[in-house]
Amino acid sequence: MEYKLGDKAITKKAHPCEKRCNEWEIIRVGADIKIKCQGCGNIIMLSRYKFEKSVKSIIPKE
Repeated sequence: MEYKLGDKAITKKAHPCEKRCNEWEIIRVGADIKIKCQGCGNIIMLSRYKFEKSVKSIIPKE
């Protein structure tokens, strides 16, 4: 799959923040992918392999 900055990623499991959000915004693309939780604003970095395993679908930037 191809990912671009600003795309939204829907994960299989929800982030354990207060809002239990499973929607993330892609803010860095490379060998690793950095994503930002849309519920709490927490930023995490994952390897591309781990990211692709955890993503259910991608919503392209409008």
